[in-house]
Amino acid sequence: MKDSNETTNTIFAENLRKLRIKKGLSQAQLGEQLFVNRSTVARWENGSRLPDAVMISRLSGLLGVDVNTLFSPPGKAACSPNVIVVDDRKIVLSGSLPVIREAIPGATITGFTRTSEAIAYATTHLVSLAFLDIEIGKTSGFDLCRKLLDINPRTNVVFLTAYVDYSFDAWGTGASGFMLKPITPEGLDTQLKTLRYPL
Repeated sequence: MKDSNETTNTIFAENLRKLRIKKGLSQAQLGEQLFVNRSTVARWENGSRLPDAVMISRLSGLLGVDVNTLFSPPGKAACSPNVIVVDDRKIVLSGSLPVIREAIPGATITGFTRTSEAIAYATTHLVSLAFLDIEIGKTSGFDLCRKLLDINPRTNVVFLTAYVDYSFDAWGTGASGFMLKPITPEGLDTQLKTLRYPL
């Protein structure tokens, strides 16, 4: 049975090969445009290696597709986004997850109480939307936001907090939005309409 890393690499490899051929590019030609050699492209396409976040972003631009397309299984486009919620209070997660499931049918929605678990998940899954508490134990949600965006620059990040004063700090992190707790259907609907990268 394949682990999640292997599955992600395989999906990416197949999508990259198909998109390259569709563009009429050889492996060598694609490599030249990305300033890497042909063997590097070959390793991406055989699933033995995965490019870093910066290179993935460059690839999506060069191939004219959304990053989500590079990681979407055949026949399963971005209509099934990965959504995460990170809050160190389980009671907040238990109240938030059902509201999000109702608003985004078909999405894979996962809650985390630890930032390390969220980061590990984001390295093996393409996270389209992340709801982050600003104070997660001893960790700053702002720092977590930056790490998630390093992994995938097209992740929409929406901060959750009970304190409106934090909203001024949130905008300097590359976040897409800010919501006061608790998550409500009305507030969530507003946020989903203004995401930087539509789901």
